[in-house]
Amino acid sequence: MTGFLFELSFWLAAPVWMLMICAPTWGPTARIAGSPWTVSPVLLVYLALAVPVFPKLWTAVSSPDLDTFRDLTALPGGAGAIWAQVIAWDLLIGQWMYREAGRLGISALLMGPLLVSTILLSPFGLLMFLGLRAARSRRSTRSDLAPAVADGAT
Repeated sequence: MTGFLFELSFWLAAPVWMLMICAPTWGPTARIAGSPWTVSPVLLVYLALAVPVFPKLWTAVSSPDLDTFRDLTALPGGAGAIWAQVIAWDLLIGQWMYREAGRLGISALLMGPLLVSTILLSPFGLLMFLGLRAARSRRSTRSDLAPAVADGAT
């Protein structure tokens, strides 16, 4: 059962990822990606995996050290719970990136690979997106200031 739940956590998130990557401009995609509730099914899987190992989970998070965490991940339910938590948070990060890209006018062709990298290795995908977002924001700020400077305003 643990193996099934482990796999299920990804497959519950996959449709949202597919919409953001393959159908980013389709009307329902924005509504779905804009909802924080899309992670709820994955969080239910998390609970199903975490509750049976809760004493070890609590020990690992309340006084974290590497050995305690290693003991937790050695349990199938512990590793599965951590996996489901990662899937849920990655999805929330991906949804935020998708919405920010829309707000900033970042091309869906550019966002597709960034979202894929976020699915696979979220810290790398998020860092790349944050760099892109900062560059886009700086460029946008400069272009907003350009007319004021040209008009002689300060």
